[in-house]
Amino acid sequence: MEATDLFVDPWGHGTPVVLVHGSLATGGDEWQAQRPLADEGFRLLVFDRRGYGRSPAADGEDFLRDADDVVALMGDGAHLVGHSYGGLGALVAAACRPEATLSLALLEPAAFALGQHDPAGRALVNEVRALWDQDLPDETWVVRFLTAVGSDPDALARELVAASVALTPLLRRGRPPWNGDLPLAALAAAGFPKLVVSGGHSPAFDAICDDLAGRIGASRAVAAGAGHEVQFSGQPVNDLLRALWRGANAQPC
Repeated sequence: MEATDLFVDPWGHGTPVVLVHGSLATGGDEWQAQRPLADEGFRLLVFDRRGYGRSPAADGEDFLRDADDVVALMGDGAHLVGHSYGGLGALVAAACRPEATLSLALLEPAAFALGQHDPAGRALVNEVRALWDQDLPDETWVVRFLTAVGSDPDALARELVAASVALTPLLRRGRPPWNGDLPLAALAAAGFPKLVVSGGHSPAFDAICDDLAGRIGASRAVAAGAGHEVQFSGQPVNDLLRALWRGANAQPC
């Protein structure tokens, strides 16, 4: 792992895994259910993206800047896992350094340029885009946003919802997830294993994930039970990641 000014909390020892959290939460908030994997020969690099937690401040989140940060964390080689907006930074980083990417797992990535052939996919993106510029109090805006993407604010811990409200300006001032061409052709040409996972709660995210998986040559899976916070389901996601990582490590050089 190269030097970085980001806050990074390493869990465990072994093959590096860079975990890229989504919007409105820190790395420690998002990946607690994956901590058992740190006892199985993997070194989980749990970091806070710029603007979040103990990492440097930012005016708004930017998945292209996130990709640069992920590249710096990969060292000589790492598995990459990204959730939601963090999935965009992970996939751009994988395309930038395919030789150092051991595998790529994307959990309901916010690839909102995709899935637009499907009515549900179009409806989700239209709803989020309409919400983006509405002049609403942060408390109202974040509840509408979480509900739109399939998160249930009433089911989340109260402290997580309060933290999400405080982080809302970072999301609203950031690079929108439908802006920027994603390096899909480069990912399709890359030889490392890829996996796209949805939470089984949203036809819109199913359409986005189906489209993305088809375009980059990824395996496709569903881990139900936690809505958009797919990784919160714990064992189902951990089983998928464990199989992906061990399968990648077993491939001949």
